[in-house]
Amino acid sequence: MGGDHHHTYDIGVIGSTREGMRVAVGSLVFLSLTTVLQGIVVYFTGSVALLADTLHNLGDAATAIPLGIAFWLARRRPSARFPYGYGRAEDLAGLLVLALMLASAFGAARASLGRLRDPQPIAHAGWVAAAALVGFLGNEAVAIWRIRVGRRIQSAALVADGLHARVDGLTSLSVLLGTGGTALGFPRADPVVGLAIAAVILGVTVHAARSVLLRVLDGVDPGLLDRIRHAAAHPPGVADVSDVRARWGGHWLHAEVNVAVDPRLTVEEGHRIANAVRAEVAAHLEHVSNVVVHVDPVGASGESHHQR
Repeated sequence: MGGDHHHTYDIGVIGSTREGMRVAVGSLVFLSLTTVLQGIVVYFTGSVALLADTLHNLGDAATAIPLGIAFWLARRRPSARFPYGYGRAEDLAGLLVLALMLASAFGAARASLGRLRDPQPIAHAGWVAAAALVGFLGNEAVAIWRIRVGRRIQSAALVADGLHARVDGLTSLSVLLGTGGTALGFPRADPVVGLAIAAVILGVTVHAARSVLLRVLDGVDPGLLDRIRHAAAHPPGVADVSDVRARWGGHWLHAEVNVAVDPRLTVEEGHRIANAVRAEVAAHLEHVSNVVVHVDPVGASGESHHQR
């Protein structure tokens, strides 16, 4: 059973991290091309707003690098120094993404307030608008890809990075709307739209922070513990499930379960029940990398009894 468990773990980790790395590399290439196209327009138009948007897109493309490294590290097997593996690297990458999203919100607000005090005409408005549209569509396409895959493999960091791409897409949209407003004779349309977008970016950042920080602080959805408890109670011989704990390491779940069995059972019979519990939990929950099962006698089950 132990060998089968590790074999399943290897297949799952390699498969999900390979998919995550594919998204990271693909979005890096795609957003780099988008940034180059916008940079060419910036060179010929001298648009400060588009330059800021181009730099945002460059930053979004760059976040794929630490995320890709995190997925690469997650494929490495646990070691004596890192007995739980390297999944935490993914959570650290998620914190970096949050920091960049927060910087984007404050950067957009600061630039918009400056333009509100000193509005400036936009040269070559058509080219600037076209480049902003390219930036918006490119970022939104990457955002949809990252978020979809991130949710499928349960990667909070990849979902946050997708939201980061959406944030940069909103920045491009602010340039597009501001350029249109300026062309229609409203020079302060650009900074007003920019302030509105900055507020939206801040809201998206708070939303992303909830899931990323929950993982960093070893938090889980309580409903997940209920599912583990329900699955652990299925195998014959389990009289009670007393304690259930779980935490995420990147996009893989580590669980611990205390089950109560008849105290007259042999060690071999208790071991068989533990293997059955482990298999049942792994079968009913996706993204489970390891299940530690503590077998206790009925009447003395749970960590509270062990601490006496």
